[in-house]
Amino acid sequence: MSETPGRQIRAAHTDTTVTVYQAYAPRLGVPAARDGRFPPAWKRERMTWIKPSFLWMMYRCGWATKADQETVLAVEISREGFDHALRHACLSHFERGTHTDREAWQRALREAPARVQWDPERDLHLNPLRHRSLQLGLSGPASRAYADEWTVSIRDVTPLAREIHGLVRSGEEAAARALLPVETPYPAGSLEHLGG
Repeated sequence: MSETPGRQIRAAHTDTTVTVYQAYAPRLGVPAARDGRFPPAWKRERMTWIKPSFLWMMYRCGWATKADQETVLAVEISREGFDHALRHACLSHFERGTHTDREAWQRALREAPARVQWDPERDLHLNPLRHRSLQLGLSGPASRAYADEWTVSIRDVTPLAREIHGLVRSGEEAAARALLPVETPYPAGSLEHLGG
C-alpha cells in the first residue's frame, strides 16, 4: 500500500458534489439541517471554515462536545463551487517556495476570497497523523456563495459522530472505522499555489 501524500484533499465526493463538515451551536445547526440551508442568523459576512475530513472535524469539535459545536453538519456543496474556492484561495501563512516573497503572499492573502491551511489529519483517537488535511476558509463573496449558491444539502451527522465516538471509547475500532464516511482523493487539479 502506498503512503498517503503529505498534502492531499481527501473527501466524500460524487461527480457533482463534495461533502464538507462544520460544527455549530444547535441554534444554527438544527435549523440548517432541518431546512437544508443556512438560516438568516448564519453570518454570511464572516469567514467560515469548511473541512472535508470527518475525523479532523471530530478533533476540532471534540466529537460534538465542545461549546457551540454540539451539532455536526455534513454540507454537500457543488464541486464547481469547491473548485472555484480552491482556484482562488491563498495559503493562510507564508511558505517559501510557494510564494515569491512575503509581500506577494500578503497581497494575495488580502485579495483572496478563500484561504487554505493544511493541518495534521487525525486517527480514530484524534491523534495527529503524518499527512495533512485541508481546511478551507471562505470569506466575503465566497462565504455568501457557499451559504446561498453552492450548498446542495445539509445533514445533521451528530448522531453518527456520537455513535462512532462510543465505539472508539469501548474499544470497538473496527466497528467505528466501518461507520466512517468514505473519503477518497479528490481530483482538484494543480494545487501548487496552495503548497500541494
